[in-house]
Amino acid sequence: MSANAVAPERAAYYAQIARSGMSPLWESLHALVPKSPRPQALPAIWKYAQVRELVMQAGSVISAEEAIRRVLVLENPGLPGKSSLTPNLYGGLQLILPGEIAPSHRHTQSALRFIVEGKGAWTAVNGERTTMHPGDFIITPSWTWHDHGNPSVEEGGEPVVWLDGLDIPLIGHLDAGFAENYPEATQPVARPEGDSYARFGHNMLPVRHTVSDPTSPIFSYPYARSREALDTLYRNGELDDWDGVKLRYVNPATGGWPMPTMATFMQFLPAGFKGKTYRSTDSTVYCVVEGHGAVRIGEERFTFDPHDVFVAPSWVPVQLEAQSDAVLFSYSDRPVLAALNLLREERIS
Repeated sequence: MSANAVAPERAAYYAQIARSGMSPLWESLHALVPKSPRPQALPAIWKYAQVRELVMQAGSVISAEEAIRRVLVLENPGLPGKSSLTPNLYGGLQLILPGEIAPSHRHTQSALRFIVEGKGAWTAVNGERTTMHPGDFIITPSWTWHDHGNPSVEEGGEPVVWLDGLDIPLIGHLDAGFAENYPEATQPVARPEGDSYARFGHNMLPVRHTVSDPTSPIFSYPYARSREALDTLYRNGELDDWDGVKLRYVNPATGGWPMPTMATFMQFLPAGFKGKTYRSTDSTVYCVVEGHGAVRIGEERFTFDPHDVFVAPSWVPVQLEAQSDAVLFSYSDRPVLAALNLLREERIS
């Protein structure tokens, strides 16, 4: 029977099974099981010099208290209307002004804060505060109370901006989102600043500590320590052809990722570095800490400067270059891919 003769019969059959809530797999198999990833997310960059004024203007549009979190969401152009940088990751630039409090709440989504600009503001997580400095990586574990604050101008406060990274899209896919507001604007401070780092940040653990949470017990990783480590390794001759000098943040109690759904990294690219091309099935968001350079993501080439944010979708080739000494922070959904045995990497010579 010819295809033209079969078509009306198939169309009628498809309409019949649709009324029973079914559809033919053979019509969609090629899309459901592709030969290689076909990400909807696109390579993209947000130039901080171009968006900074918009972030600062938000401070006159709405207060931190009214907004709960005064954030400009970074939306991937391939995922319009989804508040997503990648299918599993969210990113946004948050502003807190001197004298403000971003009220305490908690949610099942895990969050990271990477401090972009300004210092002296604080974040509190489960009864302990930490002071923010540019380049610090700070964790808000799933379902932990957290609030943010900034001293007044008289106390030395200044506008502070950080990059929020969350697994909001992933938790949305799983229909596992819960949230709760704390009855007061700030939670009680139960431990002095630096307590968790003293317990877990020096290659030591409290003698009777047992692991009951996959998230790191350290919630603030100072940039000064990360930068020192990268510099020492570079001076000792360590330089990977693809990554420069790249380290991953760890949970000191387990050696695993700091958060169960997001991996975090810091890397150093010396001036003149021209990396080889690589790709991976984890989607990655980068934030430039220091320096200037360029990145090729697929067919796109972007130049980057301090505080720029760019995103590399799954399985799209990436190649990094540095015009001056550069430091990049990045986060990805690698732990999820690894746990599901879906992590695949290729280093292209």
